[in-house]
Amino acid sequence: MEIVAGTPLSALKPRVWNPESEYYLPQLQAVMISYADFHKMPARRRKAMEQGLHQYLEVPTHIKIYLDNGSFYFIRHGSEVPVKEYVEFVKQAQPDWYPVPQDFIPSPKMSLVKQKECLELTMDMNRRYRQGNYVPVIHISQVLDKYVFQLKSYKSFLKKEFIALGGIVPNLLKAPKAMHPQKILEKLMCVRHEFQDKKLHVFGIGGTATLHIAALLGINSADSSGWRNRAARGLVQLPGTGDRMVANLGSWRGRKPSDREWQILSACQCPACHKYGLEGLKAHGVYGFRNRATHNLWILLEEARQIQEHLILGDYESWYGNHLDNTLYRPLIQKIIETRTSC
Repeated sequence: MEIVAGTPLSALKPRVWNPESEYYLPQLQAVMISYADFHKMPARRRKAMEQGLHQYLEVPTHIKIYLDNGSFYFIRHGSEVPVKEYVEFVKQAQPDWYPVPQDFIPSPKMSLVKQKECLELTMDMNRRYRQGNYVPVIHISQVLDKYVFQLKSYKSFLKKEFIALGGIVPNLLKAPKAMHPQKILEKLMCVRHEFQDKKLHVFGIGGTATLHIAALLGINSADSSGWRNRAARGLVQLPGTGDRMVANLGSWRGRKPSDREWQILSACQCPACHKYGLEGLKAHGVYGFRNRATHNLWILLEEARQIQEHLILGDYESWYGNHLDNTLYRPLIQKIIETRTSC
């Protein structure tokens, strides 16, 4: 499974994709940036269109650039989504992967009528931009089966290489009126079954535990900005477990590492830990942030690598039992293992 590292245009460092950077992560295969960031910065938008995203962001051509359409940002800020400008940007800046210009995101607390409205509006956008390489978007919601039905009703969609899945995070995190986790998993497994020849991308998954769920469900790629968000709060990720607070940055709170977990961190071989050690993770300011962010992304990439390795070896079930201690997601993972062939 491909981990797509989400990063804001306003703060691109650490440039983990740059071979000349001390924080370079050679395992990284893709990055994601939001169109909303470019829309807020017209001068940078213009330069990216003139140079192309790879040259402008100094991302090597072997690393794919995913573009988020920014719908969540525009909706949250009460702004109209700039569809025409997005289309122009895609044409000129040439990202490697990009969804339709706008999707209408249903929240779990919406009424069924509202969720159906989001479905129809999103599917209308999918149909309008069915030509070319625009990726159609569907959402995890009470009407997911209708998204699937409508996608399969159009021959042009069946020719698409990718389908993007949104809306999974608030449901899995048990937001108000969220679907039951078992029901979500059943629906996701059926989506994978219905579109066996498609590559599935999930927006916004990226914790070490949720990577297991995505991999078992056959998700091909998932983006995450959590590696940076956690670092900004003084948090680091550990393999097979939750977040730990290593830097006291004021109002943020979190669980501190145990003695054993400090030992694990001290032996970490990510570029930041290898060069700067625990003091680098504990540091305040930009220096500490970059070290923690690099560490967090390295952990995600390594977790994804190990999951894939054990799935191929056929010993995943016995391995994860000893490796993963996240009590929230373990029952879900076990349920997937038990039912993944029943769809």
